[in-house]
Amino acid sequence: MLRHALTVIDPGARCLFVDRGRPGHAHLGVSPSGAADPDSYALANRLVANRVGCTELELLVGGLIMRTETTLRIALTGAPRAVRINDTPAAMNAPLTLHDGDMLSVGTAGQRGAVGVYTYLAAFGGFVAAHVLGSASTDVLGGVGPPPIAIDDDVWVWSGAGETSASVDVAPVRAASDPVALRVLEGPRGDRFASDAVDQLCRGVYTVTPASNRVAIRLDGPPIAPITQAELASEGIIAGAVQIPPDGRPIVFGPDHPTTGGYPVLAVVVASDLGRAAQAQPGARISFVRARANA
Repeated sequence: MLRHALTVIDPGARCLFVDRGRPGHAHLGVSPSGAADPDSYALANRLVANRVGCTELELLVGGLIMRTETTLRIALTGAPRAVRINDTPAAMNAPLTLHDGDMLSVGTAGQRGAVGVYTYLAAFGGFVAAHVLGSASTDVLGGVGPPPIAIDDDVWVWSGAGETSASVDVAPVRAASDPVALRVLEGPRGDRFASDAVDQLCRGVYTVTPASNRVAIRLDGPPIAPITQAELASEGIIAGAVQIPPDGRPIVFGPDHPTTGGYPVLAVVVASDLGRAAQAQPGARISFVRARANA
């Protein structure tokens, strides 16, 4: 059974359906996609007592306004934003109850000193969205999955919304840091660089450029020069791969990455740091540190 949960008044900069993604389809040219910040996505589902993998909404820099059409248990996590229910401020990282006719608004980036890129909205029961290759996530590079949320869209949840109580009042979240430290392992193409190239990468401090998105985080900072310009055949790419293009400035691939790439991969960000990387907004500083092999 489905329930009409929300009507979209303003989707903000961009609002997508996301879940844990669709891994295992690289041979079809389809990236895993999924939530850009997996930890914040998982926390939102836990706060509303959802099963693992329920579909949520991923908000890019906020700006969302929705009208509630039923009693609904929700939670917002990830990049902090000013949240209001009608005219009353509401908390992030905590379960909230909406009632029929309530207006939910999520402020844009920069309000109240907010930092980060992606905010997650979960509702008890999970949102209803079309699945492609086993996932409701939208891949912005490949155009796979449901389209972005638009004005006047009706958003539905699976039966059960509003019929549970959460067992926590507020949840702890990871602390912000400057620079954002990302742990890396050596990549498969160290032979294209000097023997201390990963150490060079770890000594530098890089800045996230405005050209960054769910496909890749593009960095500005000390270039890493290859020792050979010989052409490299396209190879498989994974989320977290640190690719070095001809200008020497690293690119860190995100959830909607292409499945192959022709520039050498010097290092790979460990999976548990991918959310931290995704939340680094333009202008944020990034540093790399070597990780243990079992990180």
